[in-house]
Amino acid sequence: MVVCIAWYYISSYICSMKIENAKIQMRKGVLELCILSIIAEKEAYPSDIIERLCEANMNVVQGTIYPLLMRLKNAGILNYTWKESRSGPPRKYYHLTDTGELFLGELSETWHTLVHAVNESTKNYNKG
Repeated sequence: MVVCIAWYYISSYICSMKIENAKIQMRKGVLELCILSIIAEKEAYPSDIIERLCEANMNVVQGTIYPLLMRLKNAGILNYTWKESRSGPPRKYYHLTDTGELFLGELSETWHTLVHAVNESTKNYNKG
């Protein structure tokens, strides 16, 4: 009996860890699209991007966003300009390059196709 109870708790814990990992991976998969969409509206400072993502319930931290911004810049998708700040040193404001505009268009199209496919695939799933 004790072994069964212990197994239940262990398997429940493992299952919840797998679910959390799956949720994290799903968020990471769309993070690039979300960041580029925010920047496409107007050039953006990283903390403003983080704030917008958090408002949309996509909680990210600086340690996640800065490497992604640098990778996108190195790929020619983003660029930045330095702007003076009222409260400290100059800041980098990111904007899309022409390549970035095309890239975002392709990502957005792919996202809408994927959403449709997932909705179609899961429409008969009993949610409750």
